Amino acid sequence: MKKLVFLALSFLIVVSCKKKSEEPESRILADSSGNINQLSVIVDNSLWEGQVGDALRDNLAAPVEGLPQEEPLFSLSQIPPETFTGFVRRSRIFIKIEKGKDSLAIIKDEYATPQTGIIISGENQQQIIDRINASSDSIIDVLKATEIKEKQRRIGKSPESDEELEKAFGVSMKFPTAYRYAAQEDNFIWIRKEIPKGLMEILVYQVPLNTIDKDSSVIGNIVKMRDSIGEKYIPGPVEGSYMITEEAYAPYLFETKIDGHFAYETRGTWEVNNAYMAGPFVNYAIRDEKNNRYIIAEGFIFRPASSKRDHVFELDAILKSLKFDSN
Repeated sequence: MKKLVFLALSFLIVVSCKKKSEEPESRILADSSGNINQLSVIVDNSLWEGQVGDALRDNLAAPVEGLPQEEPLFSLSQIPPETFTGFVRRSRIFIKIEKGKDSLAIIKDEYATPQTGIIISGENQQQIIDRINASSDSIIDVLKATEIKEKQRRIGKSPESDEELEKAFGVSMKFPTAYRYAAQEDNFIWIRKEIPKGLMEILVYQVPLNTIDKDSSVIGNIVKMRDSIGEKYIPGPVEGSYMITEEAYAPYLFETKIDGHFAYETRGTWEVNNAYMAGPFVNYAIRDEKNNRYIIAEGFIFRPASSKRDHVFELDAILKSLKFDSN
């Protein structure tokens, strides 16, 4: 399904960007602005307050998968079309609703850079709603890719040394200097960042291919792998306790690519057996057939009773920056 979405998006981007390439390249664009995952929605007040607004909120402010509390995919900020001028146009990601022929277009760097805009048109409200519902997955993928790239750009301004990862696994990964190496053992590295009211953690290790590929129960094998690592390396506050995958609900499993390598993406909740601790995690099992292994890159958070979306997003951006020394 993701492959089909990618192909459809590629076509849309080619069509939209073609018009850009035909324009003179003399314009000097301002830097875009906005918090990560802050999405400007340019739409008439009447549409925003009605069913069109409901469709936008239902799709673009839907709960993020894998978080223990509901938090929206994007923080939406509605802007009436007549006020979408000047500095307001510098929003890094925006969606604009227009009346016209049924269409969806992706525009890049129209008013600022980097910037991604989605233009949705329809001859009536129902046509606009149908277009939003039919294209929501594609829209989310495009906007999230823009935000990941921006987060990685910000991280790259002050990167910590990844020399230990290079030596241990032959991979590089960009993470900021706010993180420090918390533990290093054979085939296992633990990286940590302290935040108000909690901790952000990154684990990198490797396992043989047959750890995950030994049978058809991929998610079950990933859970067993995570739990064994938790028992060995991630102790809890009570003697004999350690981190495990939450037992009440199965994690979400997706297929993706990291640095051109096939990867399993797992999202869910971790907990500590015999202790009241829990939080979200995102795990990438990246296949390295050349070396008969999976590189496991995981991020998890402990921040009770506080928002976690943007912290998970930061971990996601870091994990997706992983690259192999030689492909």
